Amino acid sequence: MIREMEERPWGRFEVLYEEEGMKVKRITVRPGRRLSLQSHEQRGEDWLIMEGVARVELDNKLLHLHPHQVVHIPPKARHRVACESEEDLVFVEVQRGKYLGEDDIVRYEDDYNRV
Repeated sequence: MIREMEERPWGRFEVLYEEEGMKVKRITVRPGRRLSLQSHEQRGEDWLIMEGVARVELDNKLLHLHPHQVVHIPPKARHRVACESEEDLVFVEVQRGKYLGEDDIVRYEDDYNRV
């Protein structure tokens, strides 16, 4: 059961599961789009790529991930994901930490003027 779905300029996310200290989302990024370069103070994330090709910036590293690959994003790490495929990028994000609110985001760069 989807608990929440929100559209964004880059695609959408759906909250699939949530309990204290953990939230699971299905995130869809449209071709050619990317999320903000951002960090989170109070949570870490793991991303499992389901469909498409992801270009992941993680601190000073650049990764290209394909279906069934996973990346771990520790708290406070600067990160961003972009869709590099002609079809949507779909990945599952597992957040864990003491606070999982959407306002725990520090944006450094953003294609949609949300910095």
